Amino acid sequence: MAPVGKEHLLTAAQMAKFCVDGYLMFDDLIPTELNDAVYAEQQAGNGYWDKGTAIRQVFELPQVKGILQSLVGKHPVYDHSALHIVPPKHFEGQIWHADSIIDARPFAFDIQAMYFSHDVPKETGPTLILPGSHLRRTSNLSIGRYKNIVGQKQLIGKGGTIAFLHQALWHCAQPNQTDKTRYMFKLRLRAGEEQRGLFNTDGYDNPEVKRVFNTHHAWMGEESRAENVMRAKLWRYVLGDDSVDVAFEGVLTRMHI
Repeated sequence: MAPVGKEHLLTAAQMAKFCVDGYLMFDDLIPTELNDAVYAEQQAGNGYWDKGTAIRQVFELPQVKGILQSLVGKHPVYDHSALHIVPPKHFEGQIWHADSIIDARPFAFDIQAMYFSHDVPKETGPTLILPGSHLRRTSNLSIGRYKNIVGQKQLIGKGGTIAFLHQALWHCAQPNQTDKTRYMFKLRLRAGEEQRGLFNTDGYDNPEVKRVFNTHHAWMGEESRAENVMRAKLWRYVLGDDSVDVAFEGVLTRMHI
């Protein structure tokens, strides 16, 4: 993947939000004409990575490449892709799960880009995610026993919306109550280099960035401080600076970590 200019990279505030929430979502990121072309290929059964042409153009756009470069570097490794289809009047949703969580890496992560070529209002069953769950490691389907969780969020958006998920983020497909087929293209990429300092690190120590790490996800309950420490460690990793401490009360520094 050819490198892009700094103006297309994620900002420090955006990367901080990724560390906290485990995903970033961008609305209307792709031009309408290209969305229409992808949607037409999907309807014709050619909307796959190895069959379509329009879908590859989506991931060649500088605004998309800049996000990917910020997360997995200039030479990411293709893992897999899939076209997820929810047919009309399909009233059964998936169970909560996380994809391929058997991972020995302490901080590195794969990225799963979820792209919607058409509008995905609530009725179409856009993917449901649990923000902040990416650091609560689990074994794939072991969380399937849960139902609704406070703070869960559907990826509702316009055509051209892409969400970039940490591979460990909990998610599941939702029922499609409409008369139209719902399509979601997923591309998973693995980093081809160490994921340190890949984004635009300007202003990494601004108060705005530090405030992001005070975000509280209600579903964590009393364990939110433990999660805060995990976020702070992830931030050190992606920033490429093991002296930075955004944990509550400077706990990493106090414990000489």
